[in-house]
Amino acid sequence: MYSQIHQFEPLLPADARMEPLLAKAHDLSRLATTLAGTRVPPELRSLLRSMNSYYTNRIEGQHTRPHEIDLALRQDFSKDAALAAKQRLAVAHIEAEHALEQRYGGAEGATALYSADAVQDIHLELFGHLPAADLVTPEKEPIAPGALRRRDVQVGQHVAPAHASVPAFLARWSAFYGGVRRGEAALVALACAHQRLGWVHPFVDGNGRVMRLHTHTWLMAMGYTGGLWSPLRGFARSTERYYALLADADSLRRGDLDGRGNLSEQALMAWADYVLDTCLDQVYFMASMLDFETMKARIEACLVFEATVLKQGVRTEALRGLHYLFLSGEEMARGDFKAMLGMSDRGATDALGALVKRGLLKSDSPQGKVRFGLPQHALRFLFPQLWPEAEADSANR
Repeated sequence: MYSQIHQFEPLLPADARMEPLLAKAHDLSRLATTLAGTRVPPELRSLLRSMNSYYTNRIEGQHTRPHEIDLALRQDFSKDAALAAKQRLAVAHIEAEHALEQRYGGAEGATALYSADAVQDIHLELFGHLPAADLVTPEKEPIAPGALRRRDVQVGQHVAPAHASVPAFLARWSAFYGGVRRGEAALVALACAHQRLGWVHPFVDGNGRVMRLHTHTWLMAMGYTGGLWSPLRGFARSTERYYALLADADSLRRGDLDGRGNLSEQALMAWADYVLDTCLDQVYFMASMLDFETMKARIEACLVFEATVLKQGVRTEALRGLHYLFLSGEEMARGDFKAMLGMSDRGATDALGALVKRGLLKSDSPQGKVRFGLPQHALRFLFPQLWPEAEADSANR
């Protein structure tokens, strides 16, 4: 059983083998920073929080359907106890993601994330607001939010470090990864830190969720996401590979050509390469979704469907106003929006009301300003393939 901190070396590939990873990290840094500066409606970031929650829990095999998450956010929980527990966990992830992003913002916050205290804080934030009935493992063992495990564990083929050694391993993890300062190298370090945190397995339960929240929050703190993308979606869409590469990087060194640490350097490099590829894929995808010219056509397609098929009062004349709200990412007075419709006051009022009813416009009060809305049922038009499960869920209801 592992008890000495040198036993999870290497923590990064050797400098001589870093060049391909640094090249990908350079591309990721450049492209992600540009995307993160894109102005978007605030409703998009709220939608993406729900999507992240769905995907991270799906990785764990405990996902709920998208509309069940939506209901839970409105405190409408299922009468089925098992489903309600999953709904509460989904909401807990959404709330934890938001709270952690606020708490660990900026470069100082990103550095602070590399500490045992921050790792425990993430676990506490995620599980600390759940009722006691939800805080048990599948084996009925209690989960103590924020508390390091006090027993030894085995995960698959990996026997994690002795529980008494967990603080020492976390201290080494913190000191090493928190000390990586260069931009590209820090991105490679983040990928490796994700795997090595799982190797340590600090908690009785929830380690995977904590690892993913740590990675997500660090990317946000460093200005790489702007809340517009997350590797969580990519991990969930390649779950088998995610788990296989995570486990492979637990392996012992495979001969003299496999680095000089106790664990496999080649496997760690393969893991880091996968993480960087996953991040790049998500950045490319989201950049294509936020293309402003094609967005106008997508809004129009949504309005045509609403007006001609569903016939619930939505008018295609709303295209100009909705496109403007999307581009600006801001709110607009109701009177100004109605003026953009080019209709009679009564007709414009009815059309605006239909847009609010269908969720295509959002407002905080009956007479308040309006902003661009992103209901799940409109995703297949506005952001096709962003969250396919939500599209299918809406179509089946």
